[in-house]
Amino acid sequence: MTDSRIRLFLLSVPALLVLAGCATTKSDTVLTADARAAIVRFVDRDPGLKDWVDHAHGYAVFPSLGKGGLGVGGAFGNGIVFERGDPIGRSRMIQGTVGFQIGAQNFSMIIFFQDEAALTTFQRGNFEFSAQATAIAAAAGVGATTSYEKGVAVFILGRGGLMAEASVGGLKFDYSPL
Repeated sequence: MTDSRIRLFLLSVPALLVLAGCATTKSDTVLTADARAAIVRFVDRDPGLKDWVDHAHGYAVFPSLGKGGLGVGGAFGNGIVFERGDPIGRSRMIQGTVGFQIGAQNFSMIIFFQDEAALTTFQRGNFEFSAQATAIAAAAGVGATTSYEKGVAVFILGRGGLMAEASVGGLKFDYSPL
């Protein structure tokens, strides 16, 4: 493969990932059922996360996020936003990255909102991961030792794949009410 073909391939990876994510849009009912099943998987992995689910003002559940890259990469997925346990909206996550990365993986993510202000910030599209905000891998006992940072806590649960990366990028969420 020539250098120009390699560059074209690397630049097309994020676009292909985004298109693949758009093509697999599920109905709100199916996505909500998938989100509730993801919550069960998280709590099975760490029973302490049940307290987070029960006491958070709200949370966004992304049952299946796809991520892949080869030099340039991206991630995508759809989720349901809950307030006090009831579904209130739909969210989409898109990420673009550049740097050393190779592979593909699938994971679930829950973003917990401590209070109404944190949830409202997410709903308005003003939500950004700061350099300090890190996703915590769900494992037994992690929920009990984690705390909110600026009203938000993020947990991830691997579902499959393998990816090595040292990259930088941007992460965007959008929200629409149900």
